[in-house]
Amino acid sequence: MIGVLDYGVGNLGSVLNMLRHIDVKATTIRTPDQLTEVTKLLLPGVGSFDHAIEKLDALDLAEPIRGYARSGGTILGICLGMQLLLDSSEEGQRQGLGLIPGRSKRFSFAPEAKRRVPHMGWNAVIPRAENPLLAGLETDNRFYFVHSYHAVCENDTDIFGETEYGEMFPSMIGRGNVFGAQFHPEKSHRYGMDLLRNFAGFRA
Repeated sequence: MIGVLDYGVGNLGSVLNMLRHIDVKATTIRTPDQLTEVTKLLLPGVGSFDHAIEKLDALDLAEPIRGYARSGGTILGICLGMQLLLDSSEEGQRQGLGLIPGRSKRFSFAPEAKRRVPHMGWNAVIPRAENPLLAGLETDNRFYFVHSYHAVCENDTDIFGETEYGEMFPSMIGRGNVFGAQFHPEKSHRYGMDLLRNFAGFRA
């Protein structure tokens, strides 16, 4: 059973619909006690970093999520949810969940680069290392991105997928049983379906 965190920040309906579409059992998580009922946790997120962390704190979910990861629960953060897994963000002042060492940084391009921020649209994930979440998606993949900030990991070994947008940036990260995807798998059609199936089938 996958728990999808319902904390008022994210495309909850789209994520649940995609999981149902691929016949993966899912339920919404709103309280710390419910974390004990699921073997995997999906952390969606759209909007600003500080606002999302404040929502988690208001529901007393931040520390239980850390404990869930420490106890072996598998987590996938998507879009802003991936950035929340890091220590901090240039976007705000609050501390992140600190499950993967690093921070998020805003894209910054010179005018001649002709790159718009946010990075929005379809782009490929280039595998950097083998990972079960990318099984079957090593080549010819396309995922849907909408973001102005990207991860900067302290350890290169935590990066297993990269994407090019004026520069190479980490689009998939992971440490142990905690993973992050900068794109929206719930909006990425068959590629997103395959990735979510891989997440549902992952065994730590």
